[in-house]
Amino acid sequence: MTLFDTDRRRTDEIVGGSDVGSRALSVTAVENDFVEGVYEKLASVYDLIFGPALHPGRLQAIQRMALVPGARILEVGVGTGINIGLYPRDCSITGIDLSDSMLEKARDRVARQCLRNVRLFQMDAADLRFRDESFDIVYAPYLISVVPDPVKVAREMKRVSRTGGRIVVLNHFRSPNPILSRVERGLSPFTVHIGFKSDLDLPAFLAQAELRPESIEKVNFPKIWSLVTCTKE
Repeated sequence: MTLFDTDRRRTDEIVGGSDVGSRALSVTAVENDFVEGVYEKLASVYDLIFGPALHPGRLQAIQRMALVPGARILEVGVGTGINIGLYPRDCSITGIDLSDSMLEKARDRVARQCLRNVRLFQMDAADLRFRDESFDIVYAPYLISVVPDPVKVAREMKRVSRTGGRIVVLNHFRSPNPILSRVERGLSPFTVHIGFKSDLDLPAFLAQAELRPESIEKVNFPKIWSLVTCTKE
């Protein structure tokens, strides 16, 4: 399913609902220490496990950004830097991550590829140390479903995006299918140990983060991941 801003009625169906502003986003709660520990363990195998399978979504996200020369991009949850080589070299890339082990991999990748347009920082996604409206595009690839407070992270992303800039979220969200939804809720306490909550509620997340999507596209195979593109008004 692909939703574009020309189909606003169907987009409203996704983000609507009487209780979206207050309901819990997931049955699973995590803290930063737990998240950091998970990714410290995953750092050495992340590219192997999550590289090829999730790569189509990464490519589609870059295309959806419609990058222009000189664009300032913040990647929230840069991880091992697996996306870094996908950006045009005439853009300015800033990447942040909580895990030092993941950032070490990213720094190695930047050095190997001789990328001079990239800077990397260790930082909490819920407390971005950047000024308001610092970036043209703020992008969170496969991150939102593992952070302790997805809404706080999204609001920080929105804060540091310029007015008219794009906020892009690439992530797995809970299925609207009632049967699959129950399965994902049951699995979430286990999948969080490999880096994501399987039951994150997309409508509630969007409503509580005050994000209005221009497009929501299913990506990868199977198409159980969503690419959500918003513009800061």
